[in-house]
Amino acid sequence: MDLKIGDKVDLIVIRKTKIGFTVLVDEEYEGMLYKNELYQKIAEGEKLVGYIKKIREDEKLDVSLTPIGFKRTIVSNEIKILNALKSNDGFLALNDKSNPDDIKYQLGMSKKSFKNAVGGLFRQKLITISDEGITKII
Repeated sequence: MDLKIGDKVDLIVIRKTKIGFTVLVDEEYEGMLYKNELYQKIAEGEKLVGYIKKIREDEKLDVSLTPIGFKRTIVSNEIKILNALKSNDGFLALNDKSNPDDIKYQLGMSKKSFKNAVGGLFRQKLITISDEGITKII
């Protein structure tokens, strides 16, 4: 196996299981996409881009739909939030007290990821934060 952790791979969703979805990785290896790490709906037969998260001893793979690595994930989440702000007239009714499901369905990320990305945008002075939500600084 010539794959390593963090590699970008092509996925085909094979079947739903109790813990997530079995996927075919690069049309050659079997992998698992865990449902507690999914922030979008997927279906059997769907083709996706994923990333190698772990290579198990049985040579099966754990995969993720988000890039591996804190820094890369933060930057992509910051971009996702800025794009959402742009398409919503510069305001999102989300903050650190928002329901995790609201964040998941509006932005496709966990509450922890949202808070980290919002913190980065705030430190860069790109947004303001209030009890009502976040606003893009023009």
